[in-house]
Amino acid sequence: MKRREFLLRSACAAGATWLHSAAFPQRARALTLKPLPRKFSASDTVTLGKTGIQTSRLAMGTGTVGSGHHSHQTALGIDGLSRLLLNGYDQGLRFFDSADSYGSHPHVAEALRHVPRDKVTVLTKTWARDAASARADLDRFRRELGTDHLDICLMHCLTEPDWTERYKGVMEVLSEAKEKGIIRAHGCSCHSIEALRTATKSSWVEVHLVRINPVGSFMDSDPDTVVSVIKEMRAAGKGIIGMKILGEGDLRNRQDEALNFALSLNLLDAFTIGAESKTEQEDLIRRIAAA
Repeated sequence: MKRREFLLRSACAAGATWLHSAAFPQRARALTLKPLPRKFSASDTVTLGKTGIQTSRLAMGTGTVGSGHHSHQTALGIDGLSRLLLNGYDQGLRFFDSADSYGSHPHVAEALRHVPRDKVTVLTKTWARDAASARADLDRFRRELGTDHLDICLMHCLTEPDWTERYKGVMEVLSEAKEKGIIRAHGCSCHSIEALRTATKSSWVEVHLVRINPVGSFMDSDPDTVVSVIKEMRAAGKGIIGMKILGEGDLRNRQDEALNFALSLNLLDAFTIGAESKTEQEDLIRRIAAA
């Protein structure tokens, strides 16, 4: 791996610590929550933008602090994480959020062996930055996941403002894969406000994975700025999946506040949170229902 790529991956794995919640203390103190317009459930069926993909509101994340093919969730082992995913499935969750860098493909594959493939949305992410690597990843990912198609494939951890020009080859490979039915939708996860703005303006991006929480923890900018960009995404009909809802643990003691914030935006189609146990997972499901 080139040194620049190593440093970039390390920064992304750390959640872009230069944008930690301490960067936005005023927003954290001034937070007021709007009353929710209706009741929500983690198992609500949602449609991701204009993709036609229907899935559950809550995605089961497999990469809390994930890098180097390892994460907090994969530390549970293939049996442990697959059983956690299946427990979520039994609770009505239909969205498996994985990535190559988390090393969670074998764990998701094991869970997929026990459920109807067409009942689950499988999202994964590629670090490919050139066409050849992207093609190789698509083939490898499907083998690792034990499936003939991926529902959503995202370009992972984009930071460059000119990424749509710089990595056009990867975009073309994913577009071709969609035409062939290898993937159903493509998009990106961004780790800078500049990359996020570029993604919002790109007609190629069908699904966004966006970092959002009420205190600006591990986000691309302060909450107000990110929300303004998400509104542009919504106006363009893009699928929007929130991430870092609990600020990578910073909001572990403010979970109800964070969930209420995400739901009250009325902008996110879905959001992903990684539980590390059955107890955590079921508590999360309960809190969303009680929000």
